[in-house]
Amino acid sequence: MSVSGDHTVVLRGVAHRYRGRDADVQALAPLELEIGAGEFVAVVGPSGCGKTTLLQLLAGFLTPTEGTVTVGGAPVTAPSPDRGVVFQQANLYPWMTVRGNVELGPRLRGVPRAERRRIAERYLELVGLSEFGGAATYELSGGMQQRCQIARVLANDPAIMLLDEPFGALDALTRDRLQDELHRIWRGSGKTAFFITHSVEEAVYLGTRVLVMSPRPGRIVLDEQVPFDAGARTAELRATPAFVAFRERIAATIGQG
Repeated sequence: MSVSGDHTVVLRGVAHRYRGRDADVQALAPLELEIGAGEFVAVVGPSGCGKTTLLQLLAGFLTPTEGTVTVGGAPVTAPSPDRGVVFQQANLYPWMTVRGNVELGPRLRGVPRAERRRIAERYLELVGLSEFGGAATYELSGGMQQRCQIARVLANDPAIMLLDEPFGALDALTRDRLQDELHRIWRGSGKTAFFITHSVEEAVYLGTRVLVMSPRPGRIVLDEQVPFDAGARTAELRATPAFVAFRERIAATIGQG
């Protein structure tokens, strides 16, 4: 998986307003943020605090009302293959097979058939779907569809993965399993991850760094490194006093500010 080049994310004085029914709504207050290559930044905060707006600015789906967003020093003005987005819903194409969905990005880039098949098989294996390449997407469970979506994003080899509550609609057991799989994929890829969640436990378990946002207009009220080794994320970790204490401290800041 290629992550060459400078992919540092920098937001300077970034604010965003949108047109409401009766008046403009300030979704984000001016904020500063820098994300280094290879970090896993998990973002939590109350509903409506601007988490998804922030992700859409990083993706290039929105343009900030104020300030600048840059990646590797270049302004973000539109979506780019370097920034892959994993949505809340899998958003797969039902008329394509699982493999066809994963091959789509390389096919649109003109990658030869044999090479894009190799790419698809690599990432289907990585997410544990090798046996389902020829299946219809509607034959997959919700968790399997999300894994397919992650494989489709990875097949484009983005330097940055932007994940908008990808496990929010899944049952607890599936969610825990996919957290472990995503963490394994991230560790093996060297990619940067920006992960939005409503779950403080999920943020603390997955992130190398946790951001807490305030109620609207969203500001970053806490930005803290997670004090656990990236290679030590196991089910046992969740029950340790250190994990519980850190999780509770993060939770206590939500809604403040």
